[in-house]
Amino acid sequence: MQGLTFITDFFVICSGFNKRQLQSIAREIEIKLRSYGIRRAGIEGYEDAHWILMDYGDVIIHLFDKDTRQFYDLELLWGDARKLSWKN
Repeated sequence: MQGLTFITDFFVICSGFNKRQLQSIAREIEIKLRSYGIRRAGIEGYEDAHWILMDYGDVIIHLFDKDTRQFYDLELLWGDARKLSWKN
């Protein structure tokens, strides 16, 4: 996102199968980042869990259910952004 928007440097985009899984992913992200002393600036959409947005300043995390991810298609919207490989 660097050079495309002043809002953030990185988007992390992730999908889940259902509300419970998306909320669990959000909680685990929160726990892991707090263990490194990183605190989020805000969170939106946690209760409904169709699209959970977690704002960490330089990094914004988007957690989607399948239909919402397809509908908003952030990968297409921000298609000019450089993509980084993610390996487990």
